[in-house]
Amino acid sequence: MDSDQIRILVADDHTVLRDALCEMLDNEDDFEIVARAEDGQSAVRLAATHHPHVVLLDIEMPNHHPQTTVRDLLQQDPTINVVVLSMYDDPHLVQELLGLGIRGYLHKSVTRESLVSAIRNLRQSNRRTVTISVSSHSLAAADGEKLLSARELEVLTQVAAALSNRQIAVRLDITEGTVKRHMRNIFDKLGAVSRIDAVNKAVAASLIGSQHIAGRG
Repeated sequence: MDSDQIRILVADDHTVLRDALCEMLDNEDDFEIVARAEDGQSAVRLAATHHPHVVLLDIEMPNHHPQTTVRDLLQQDPTINVVVLSMYDDPHLVQELLGLGIRGYLHKSVTRESLVSAIRNLRQSNRRTVTISVSSHSLAAADGEKLLSARELEVLTQVAAALSNRQIAVRLDITEGTVKRHMRNIFDKLGAVSRIDAVNKAVAASLIGSQHIAGRG
């Protein structure tokens, strides 16, 4: 067995969708599909046998309580990376599952590239990935207040007010380099590609109020 391979278990009750997902992921040189499950109980049982690095868990399977399945998987192997796939955007459910220890919550409309990237990132960092629907903003987590530090939220609020890095540094009595470091962390955690994108995603996640945005209020 190649130690560089990412071993994946896919759990989905829809055979066609499960097989299509497995086929897509199996095309990646560093991915290996080690098991396929049709419900939560079989996912837990197969995980014990095949020891996957990642479990992709469909949340809408019948006779399946996602919270119980997640608890059982992580109790059985605390090092396993559980990534939930869902058609629902319920932030309370996202927050609850993140609290139980899942490493990702991805909407089923997520692109192939985003899914592959999220799986690879599990081995490279401790960052969790949450992608709500395409119509919503892609967020770093439903419990973003826990992922963004108090200082990062403070910096982002100043960004929303259209302050430059230098102006933020003066206002918060920190160096411009520190501001840039906070911005890199914010971009990373929110999956943002620009300052405006970071602000929009933070507002969508209710991390900051829209009244903080320059020109509004």
